[in-house]
Amino acid sequence: MKAVIMAGGEGTRLRPLTCTRPKPMIPIANKPILEHVVDLLKKHGLTDYVITVQYLKDKVIEHFGDGSDFGVKISYSVEERPLGTAGGVKAAEDLLDDTFLVMSGDIITDFNLQELIKFHKSTDALVTIAMARVENPLEFGVIVTDENGRVIRFLEKPGWSEVFSDTINAGIYVVEPEVLKYIEPGREYDFSKDLFPLLLKKGEPIYGYLCKGYWCDVGTLQVYMQAQRDILDGKVQAEIPGRMIKPGVWVGKDTFLESDVVVKGPAILGNEVRIRSDAKVLEYTVIGDAVTIDEKASLKYSTIMNNAFIGYNTELRGCIIGERVSVHAHARDFENAVIGDETYIGTGVTVKPGVKIWPAKVVEPGAIVHANVIWGTRWARRLFGPEGVVGVVNVEITPEFASRLGASIGSCLRKGASVVASRDTFRASRMVKRSLLSGVLSSGVYVHNLRVMPTPVLRFNVRTSSVEGGIAVTTLTAEPSSVAIRVFDSEGLDIDRNFQQKIERIFFREEFRRVYSDEVGSLVYPARAIEYYRDAFLRHVDIDAIQSSKPLIVADLSRGAASVVSPYILGRIGCDVVTVNAGSDEEPSTVFMGSLS
Repeated sequence: MKAVIMAGGEGTRLRPLTCTRPKPMIPIANKPILEHVVDLLKKHGLTDYVITVQYLKDKVIEHFGDGSDFGVKISYSVEERPLGTAGGVKAAEDLLDDTFLVMSGDIITDFNLQELIKFHKSTDALVTIAMARVENPLEFGVIVTDENGRVIRFLEKPGWSEVFSDTINAGIYVVEPEVLKYIEPGREYDFSKDLFPLLLKKGEPIYGYLCKGYWCDVGTLQVYMQAQRDILDGKVQAEIPGRMIKPGVWVGKDTFLESDVVVKGPAILGNEVRIRSDAKVLEYTVIGDAVTIDEKASLKYSTIMNNAFIGYNTELRGCIIGERVSVHAHARDFENAVIGDETYIGTGVTVKPGVKIWPAKVVEPGAIVHANVIWGTRWARRLFGPEGVVGVVNVEITPEFASRLGASIGSCLRKGASVVASRDTFRASRMVKRSLLSGVLSSGVYVHNLRVMPTPVLRFNVRTSSVEGGIAVTTLTAEPSSVAIRVFDSEGLDIDRNFQQKIERIFFREEFRRVYSDEVGSLVYPARAIEYYRDAFLRHVDIDAIQSSKPLIVADLSRGAASVVSPYILGRIGCDVVTVNAGSDEEPSTVFMGSLS
């Protein structure tokens, strides 16, 4: 009997691991999930496979080839676009001329497949569905059968109010080839959602067989970690590579541990691993092939994939480290943190619990990573640069980032203090500023909101008001997709490096001041801010000299914040003014096109 293994899944809930490999190729206990599937099929006498592939298909084909290295025969059915579970099998129809078994390539199980096949042959079923009993059936398709095992009802991913059984579709089917005529070729089609309900409606015989044993659909990162621990605990019959050197500890070939290394099982060490002195590999740790672990490193409940480097005195707790990742000295990665392939974690970096870092990122030494790193290439230790805090909107500076920064700024000021805030005319600046101010207000600081206003006016307002600082959000002219957030002290000057470091320390450590609801700051809208600035400006200008020359000035205001001030001042000093692109326009493309015209 042939087996069709469905291995085209993208596994979006398992990112960043699946950014660089298809879901079935994620390693569990140092073997891809798909290899565990092959082991099970081979154990039960099935050695001729068709593997359906689509997402990052070359990863599967390169690993398994024609199957000869694994003692099996493998053909591939390549989907140019996702066809769904049933649609992918339909695409391989030419390779299937007899009863065949279909199995998901992303499950860990030790079901007795021969018992399932034997049951199928004892009935008149067109399809027999392997069923598993689970505590929480909400994520799966629920099945109800009669006393003979014939399916009488399906429900795909029900809510609690709809649950009528704890037996679910385990993603393994024994199928007669005539079933394929019900599947339209070339279109996306699913077994559970489309084919099985159709067969049931037509009265075709579908049976369910409740299998005994371990079963796990590796659908999330948390389930992935649990499945690996279940293998280490012996809850599932799986082949673990390497030899057991003591109870619960498996070690691969050419692995070297210095004499004072501590290894506490259950744990797995792959091939060609090097562990330096005084390192500790503690329970539920899995280390892949060609991994180097430096002195005094401590690993517990963690997964380290192939060719990674773990530096001196590092601490890894309940995290996943991808392939070719470098984690340098004194770094700390905590529970449920996931580091994507080929990422550089600098010296002294702290990765907070639950943080996910996408592949090929650079985390600078000393940085504290508290949020997912998806876009961009770097996570800097410092927030502030020469122009303030600068970043691409909705990539590096998101609403969440801005709110946290605002809370950090507010936490550096006394409770009940006030700051002045302004922005330019861009919609992105407005969005960032509103998010920023929500964080400031949450720390018990009041905000004098100037709305659209040139930065010089804000600095003047700060200097002449009883406030403790100012914040300006502006879009970069040279890079319209980026904004700059500048912070000023009570004199209207850019804050010094000491104050910047204080903000950065609170931001990265997440030590925000949280106040009671009746202490939250409020927004104030100051009156006559422009008039006060204009009057002060005019006191420093020789108006008579300018008026006597009666200059003609053409001012391209680029629809920017200067539009609210410049015409008033130029008019008062006796200039004949022709303005171009005056007013404000919050369409970014219009602003820059206007300034070029």
